[in-house]
Amino acid sequence: MSDTDGKKPLGLGGARSGQVKQSFSHGRTKSVVVETKRKRVVVPKPGAPSGSAGPGTATHLGDPSKRPAGISDAEMERRLKAVQAARAREADDAIARAADEKAREEERQRKRDEIEAREQEERAQAEAQRLKAEEEARQKAAEAEAEARAKRRSEEAPAPAARKPAPAAPATPGEPTDARTAPKPATNPRKTDRERDDRGADGAGRGKAKTDDVRRAGKLTLTEALAGEGGRQRSMAAMKRKQERARQKAMGMNVKPEKQVRDVQLPETIVVQELANRMAERVGDVVKSLMKMGMMVTMNETIDADTAELVIEEFGHRAVRVSDADVEQVIDQVKDTDTDRMPRPPIVTIMGHVDHGKTSLLDAIRHASVVSGEAGGITQHIGAYQVTTDSGATLTFLDTPGHAAFTSMRSRGAQVTDIVVLVVAADDAVMPQTIEAIAHAKAAKVPMIVAINKIDKYEANPQKVRTDLLQHEVVVEAMSGDVLDVEVSAKTGQGLDKLLEAIALQAELLDLRANPNRAALGAVIEAKLDVGRGPVATVLVQNGTLHKGDIFVVGEQWGKVRALINDKGDRIDEAGPSVPVEVLGLNGTPAAGDVLNVVETEAQAREIAAYREKATRDKRAAAGAATTLEQLMAKAKADKNVAELAIIVKADVQGSAEAIVQAMEKIGNDEVRVRVLHSGVGAITDTDIGLAEASHAPVIGFNVRANASARASANQKGVEIRYYSVIYDLVDDVKAAASGLLSNEIRETFIGYAAIKEVFKVSGVGKVAGCLVTEGVARRSAGVRLLRDNVVVHEGTLKTLKRFKDEVKEVISGQECGMAFENYEDIRPGDVIEIFEREEIERKLA
Repeated sequence: MSDTDGKKPLGLGGARSGQVKQSFSHGRTKSVVVETKRKRVVVPKPGAPSGSAGPGTATHLGDPSKRPAGISDAEMERRLKAVQAARAREADDAIARAADEKAREEERQRKRDEIEAREQEERAQAEAQRLKAEEEARQKAAEAEAEARAKRRSEEAPAPAARKPAPAAPATPGEPTDARTAPKPATNPRKTDRERDDRGADGAGRGKAKTDDVRRAGKLTLTEALAGEGGRQRSMAAMKRKQERARQKAMGMNVKPEKQVRDVQLPETIVVQELANRMAERVGDVVKSLMKMGMMVTMNETIDADTAELVIEEFGHRAVRVSDADVEQVIDQVKDTDTDRMPRPPIVTIMGHVDHGKTSLLDAIRHASVVSGEAGGITQHIGAYQVTTDSGATLTFLDTPGHAAFTSMRSRGAQVTDIVVLVVAADDAVMPQTIEAIAHAKAAKVPMIVAINKIDKYEANPQKVRTDLLQHEVVVEAMSGDVLDVEVSAKTGQGLDKLLEAIALQAELLDLRANPNRAALGAVIEAKLDVGRGPVATVLVQNGTLHKGDIFVVGEQWGKVRALINDKGDRIDEAGPSVPVEVLGLNGTPAAGDVLNVVETEAQAREIAAYREKATRDKRAAAGAATTLEQLMAKAKADKNVAELAIIVKADVQGSAEAIVQAMEKIGNDEVRVRVLHSGVGAITDTDIGLAEASHAPVIGFNVRANASARASANQKGVEIRYYSVIYDLVDDVKAAASGLLSNEIRETFIGYAAIKEVFKVSGVGKVAGCLVTEGVARRSAGVRLLRDNVVVHEGTLKTLKRFKDEVKEVISGQECGMAFENYEDIRPGDVIEIFEREEIERKLA
């Protein structure tokens, strides 16, 4: 019988797992005893005869008398064999699982033994190192003590005249010695170590266990420190550092290095930790210095520049004051020489009054049709195009709107241009926007060429145009002036070659040059938010060359050029001077008119953009804040008496949004005004709808639409969205809505007078005046005033108007009637009743 260590095999019998107890033989048959939770079963080994299963088996199953009915001997034999085979397999599985479990347990025990052996070896090595270090320390201490004793004996030696004591013989263990003269026996450190080890160690190795416990504890208690045993030991690295310092001290090498003096850049405010980093000093030292000055600050607090300068001087450094505006000094300011400059195409701006044919004239030059794509047939965007003439000259044209609302666009066009072409219709002469264009050209100090358009019309009168221009100090060559004038027709093409020749002549006189081999400098003509491409800016490069991949800063935005698209829609890799391009890659939509500068790194662009945004925000806050309480109260009182129409404006481009905002600011008077809560570019979003709901304002979309989510939100919240494509209609509708906020004008019309002849007192009615209508007519619905000696004593309405005994609506002049006032009875004979009607007239904004 073999023992299986009582290991429980896994999974024998499912939830009723068994335990293999023993195996034994009955004759030639070997069986396995398996214990289950219910009974003890003896399972025969495979190959054993069915009739010799061993004791305790169900041998009665083969008895014919106990066999179930209807089962033959062969079937019974087959069933018995199947049962025996199943039991044999279960026993084999149990034995295999028990063997596997035993092997795994032995493997785990072996690994645990290996780990313990390795730990014991490491502890032994550490203990050996510690004992070695202690031995070296004790040897050095013994040597130092011996040297000290020798030095003391040499100093205490008697003078030659004194009595010489007898030489002391070496002391034996049995002879007494004089404690004052006899030297102390030197201590043998090795013997002391051995004695201490012998005293502390016993057969069971308790001393070593105690040392291991102390080392593992990692803490030095008060009891252990007073007892002088245990405690932390100095590491080998600490011993080496001590020896190195002693060696340097002996060799005279412990001189401190000279402190490095630094130039510390000091802005207007600085954090304490940043100040310490710039000085290369410890933060704790800087905080300590500030505390000595009486400032209880932490490392994350901000101090002013004067305090920081005192700290810098205390630490021996030099303070260099800088300003926040110094971040813009990184923009490359290149001074171009005459050798670097090369000829560039002229920039020509087309200006004039609305519907005078500016875009049509430019289309005739470009052989294109831009005007057909503009809503209402008028230009509402500023466009930039480049044209190559038949002579091979390259010209850059800027087309500006002529509507009165686009003043800023015309101003920007005049600022970036070289030549202004003033288009005046021959059948319409000089108009308000023509005068404004002349003023912009004079302010920009650029030459002007007058193009008298629509010369093909029957009613054209170019001489009247020249005469009208004289009133605005524009004298053309035909009238002995210095301003070129050309008669053209955009419809027939008449005079276009002369206009291009005049532009080329003027450009040649200006001798326009630029340096293409430098960082690009340009102006934003227009900016918009495209759904698929993001923020897009139309930039006119004025100097240098803009390359794909350049990092730039423009106004309060920055970016990296992802793509450059010319006026024909083609992608290009670079744009030189006087080339208009669409720039993709901005992080936000810039304002029209901002200047684009190329910088070296992205960090510089971020820093400049952040500074400009902060400066703009501070300026806006300072402009909107009242300086005194009186001004604040006066502003609040003025706002209380003024009705406001709040709107939200979203446009397709930045220039259109700016023009709409300026037009809205001009609408209103002392009683009502239009307030633009928010203006921007791009589609109408849920954010705009939420703002409109909170402020009860409509959303106006100019050439943009609301997305699906915004439309659903607007329908749910009841927010009105209005779409416009022509600025005329937008301004008229907003003006009409603002006019609705005006109170109606009340006009009084006198319709008659009546004299009181007698006063009667009627029961149930009160006092009734017997009157004679002397002038006009008296109506029941009209208002009345009671005059006594031509002084108004009462104003109200009539309670009753009777002719004889009948209630009537009106009484004409010359007839008598009875009148009673509503809630008033102080009437006397001789008083006069003035009868009038009030009429409300709706007011409109001019």
